[in-house]
Amino acid sequence: MGTSWEAGPVVARVRAAAGAGRAQEAARVLRDALRAGPRDRAARRELVLLLAASEQEDEALRWCDPPGTADDGQGDDGQGDDGQGDDGQGDDATAWLPEAITVALERGDFPLAQGCAQLLARLRWDAADPARRSVVPLSVPKLRHDIDQMRHLQGLGVLGAEYGQVIDSYQAVHDRLAAVGPDARKPLDTEADACIAPTYNRLLHIRDTPRVARALSDRWDPAAVEEQYLANAPGVVSVDDFLTEEALDELYRFCLESTVWFGNRYAHGRLGALMQDGFSCPLLMQIAEELRDALPRLIGDRYPLRQMWGFKCGPQVPADVTTHADFAAVNVNFWITPDDANTDEHSGGLVVHDVDAPLSWGFDTYNGRQDLIRPFLRRRRARSMTIPYRQNRAVIFDSDLFHASDEVRFRPGYENLRINVTLLYGDREEEVHHRHPPDLGTTGLRPAWRSAAFARVRAKR
Repeated sequence: MGTSWEAGPVVARVRAAAGAGRAQEAARVLRDALRAGPRDRAARRELVLLLAASEQEDEALRWCDPPGTADDGQGDDGQGDDGQGDDGQGDDATAWLPEAITVALERGDFPLAQGCAQLLARLRWDAADPARRSVVPLSVPKLRHDIDQMRHLQGLGVLGAEYGQVIDSYQAVHDRLAAVGPDARKPLDTEADACIAPTYNRLLHIRDTPRVARALSDRWDPAAVEEQYLANAPGVVSVDDFLTEEALDELYRFCLESTVWFGNRYAHGRLGALMQDGFSCPLLMQIAEELRDALPRLIGDRYPLRQMWGFKCGPQVPADVTTHADFAAVNVNFWITPDDANTDEHSGGLVVHDVDAPLSWGFDTYNGRQDLIRPFLRRRRARSMTIPYRQNRAVIFDSDLFHASDEVRFRPGYENLRINVTLLYGDREEEVHHRHPPDLGTTGLRPAWRSAAFARVRAKR
């Protein structure tokens, strides 16, 4: 039988082996152990992490189990396994990899976190059988985006001519759904929508986007940014020329080419992509790591990276439809679409209010309840600052401040979609730079955490 498993000690051993150049030898020992005892779930998980840390993703996948199943004996030994261990969870890798990512980020091991995040994305979204992929409903904006993205990839030679028929099928499904209304949504029916089922909601392509010589530009002064943030409440700083030209171009291409935009639950056609769903590459992790080192007083070791995501929207999105706060301590939000896509240089950016979300509010409240957020801001007589859109402009702010995208008026066209990238560091309850005022009248509610894996890690501290 397998033994109980915690990510922390395993991540520590994996980091030690990799740091000492012993990852390959450690992996060989674990393979031998699994051939002798294929039911050792802890050894299997440690091997997966070692392989992920060593960029041996394909072999790591062979040692993982299909989502939603117990271990079916995949791996080099070909032997069966009932997948049961002391915690009774089975051995679905999609259930335990999130905790490994959280712990790796807490330890500052960006390569391991990147390897695990990419592995998790492939497990969730790469299966040819739609029944084995995570579920995302059909929507008009999502179908439109995917049609345009596949055409873009065809133009680059990434997808072949055979995708012309696939695109035609998407267009037919899009037109039928659009006839119901621009906000129409429906589940993917693998029989009625058989023409698109093998590709819809699938990780068809992730652009290879490695680290560059330097990600953060030297055209801004990190020490001055820290001083401005720390000395001036509520903690909002904008930074122009944020990334080097090479990093900006590579990241823009990653966002255009990678088929990771699965999040379509948002209003006005906005699409999101999360780290654990494919919005992860060595360059993104490099940016996160360089920011931690460049801003030691603001981020440093105090606030580990918790999440990163991207959003696409356009060409038209009204103002103030997304007012919310996030679950972190520090938010780094930056824009990467070229400025000539924006038809109004005074808008398209970010509106930040000078009021924090109450610590007693749960995630679903402070992140989405407009019926509570807007009256709360009025009662607090919130003042707002508007930072207009500029390509390669970053806004660094207290993540617990209520904020929203400003009105978007971008030109039509796939390459003109407004793209913003967000890095979230630390935890809102542990933010120390700008303390929260007393939360009068809203006590007694237990704060909610966005990530179940993160909650488990906190409980083990």
